[in-house]
Amino acid sequence: MSTSNSAKGRRPPPNTRILIAVAALVVVAIVLAALWLFVWGSGEPMRADATDAQLVRRGEVQYKLHCASCHGANLEGQPNWRERDENGFLPAPPHDVTGHTWHHTDALLFDVTKYGSTAVVGSDYKSNMPGFEDKMSDGEIWAVLAFIKSTWPADIQEIQSELEDTRQR
Repeated sequence: MSTSNSAKGRRPPPNTRILIAVAALVVVAIVLAALWLFVWGSGEPMRADATDAQLVRRGEVQYKLHCASCHGANLEGQPNWRERDENGFLPAPPHDVTGHTWHHTDALLFDVTKYGSTAVVGSDYKSNMPGFEDKMSDGEIWAVLAFIKSTWPADIQEIQSELEDTRQR
């Protein structure tokens, strides 16, 4: 009996306590990493927030680098953008209020920008719009969309926002 009584009062050896503490720290680190990845994210925006001045400025820079050569420095698009060219391709549309960009949800605009219009709409749709998946991060694409939206008047932004709400239901 004295053996079992003395075993009850024993503490684990110091090395075991260290291993338990290290294991607990590893578990905490894994939980925090998972929270960071899945809850707090990478710090990249996941929507086109036209009210975020810093995001809009970032988007303007990316727009000038990747989009303005086709869609125009002032978002005016190419001439005769509604008429197919001699090869059957549609010219780049404007992204200002004279175009149709604001008629689409942010999700669709994001997909067209990331993957290209043919990948999203289908191979029958002839457009020179490439995908920017290899040229811009998701956050940069969202920033470009935020910049574009920031140039629209408040009433157009509101209409497009309502379109977003309707399509999310």
